[in-house]
Amino acid sequence: MGSADRAARFYDQQVHPRLTAEMQEFIGRQSMVFLATADSRGECDASFRAGPPGFVHVLDEHTLAYPEFRGNGVLASAGNMTENPHLGMLFVDFTHDHVGLHVNGVAQLHLDADLRSAHPRLPQDVAPGRAPEMWVRLTVEEAYIHCSKYIPHLVPGPRPAQPADRPKDADYFTARAAQESRPTR
Repeated sequence: MGSADRAARFYDQQVHPRLTAEMQEFIGRQSMVFLATADSRGECDASFRAGPPGFVHVLDEHTLAYPEFRGNGVLASAGNMTENPHLGMLFVDFTHDHVGLHVNGVAQLHLDADLRSAHPRLPQDVAPGRAPEMWVRLTVEEAYIHCSKYIPHLVPGPRPAQPADRPKDADYFTARAAQESRPTR
């Protein structure tokens, strides 16, 4: 694409093999992260995780860990990690600094008790009322900035009540199609 020289400068100047102190502090303030995984055939999946600020824990300058909670029961991201352990994480600050942080590395899945025995300072009540199914431990291979140019400003607000006629999550994108395909009498 004609940007090899620019890319080389970016990698030389911006890409770090560990988390700097500023990156660690940034991760500790974040309440969401976007994940990128792929299975053994390279078929990609993007996902989203959220929790209280700092739910992704910096264990040291080379290691992150975050809890996996029960969701839809598919465990697509975790399944991909068992086939292909490469994990990309994108943290985006939409409210204050309007900047992002890419963290790429190799993931391992751990039972809660196993990771806690290695890292006893992990918080006990990660998300009130929810216990982790497992933990994802990421060995950082590279970390770098995502520029602020197109990051929108979002204002946090209270979560509104669900409308009574809103379909359940499992039916959200298919409920209308199912109704339209029903025969009329």
